[in-house]
Amino acid sequence: MAVSIHPTAIVEPGAQLGVDVELGAYAFVGAGVQLGDGTRLHHHASVEGRTSLGKACEIFPYACIGGKTQDLKFKGGAPGLRVGERNVFREYVTIHAATYDGDFTVIGSGNTILAYSHIAHDCVVGDDCVMSNGTMLAGHVTIEDHVIIGGYGGVHQFCRIGAYAMLSATAKLVQDLPPFFIADGTPAVVRAFNKVGLERNGHEPVQIERVKQIFRILYRDGLNRTQALERLAAHPEAASAEFARVIAFADKSERGIVAGGV
Repeated sequence: MAVSIHPTAIVEPGAQLGVDVELGAYAFVGAGVQLGDGTRLHHHASVEGRTSLGKACEIFPYACIGGKTQDLKFKGGAPGLRVGERNVFREYVTIHAATYDGDFTVIGSGNTILAYSHIAHDCVVGDDCVMSNGTMLAGHVTIEDHVIIGGYGGVHQFCRIGAYAMLSATAKLVQDLPPFFIADGTPAVVRAFNKVGLERNGHEPVQIERVKQIFRILYRDGLNRTQALERLAAHPEAASAEFARVIAFADKSERGIVAGGV
């Protein structure tokens, strides 16, 4: 199928459109944009700046993808946004380019970003994440794979969320949320491990049992953070994928690990 462009859509000279791209009424594609095969912009959707989208992305009305950073440190140049394949960006989603010349905000593949969500400059988002309506990611946030963020969840700049974790609706995250856990509250604290999410993503009972052990050591055994991490490292299962992922995540933490709650 050939490219389908509504007569009212605007495609600036220099934009690159893959095959089977579809642009609805009043859609806008800027000069520096690359759209992958099968990507669809609904009416009034915009993609601008130095932005590349992979195959089969779908952008709903009034979303603005690739806009200029809001960071006041921006001094010009050509920062941009790189987006993978099969992403869905619902109404009024905004995703901004990086701040510094040559840098990129990065979005992986298979993500669903619901209405009114915002992903700020220099964020890195992995694959197969779901961000519910009104999610807010400040600058330089890192989200690993298979993360769920509930409606109006907010993440402080430079925070990280580990794979298979969940941030509950209206929670405010100000420290790093390790893989596999659920955080809730303002500020957010870890309440449980994400058993349902792990099951849905095909984890075996033995893997879930390891996560349960990690949760107990970090959040239920009355240890301070240093003691808990030492116990994880010395655990007989320390070399397993689950233990190793949490230990590596904690080793890289600059803002500290989220505390536990009742």
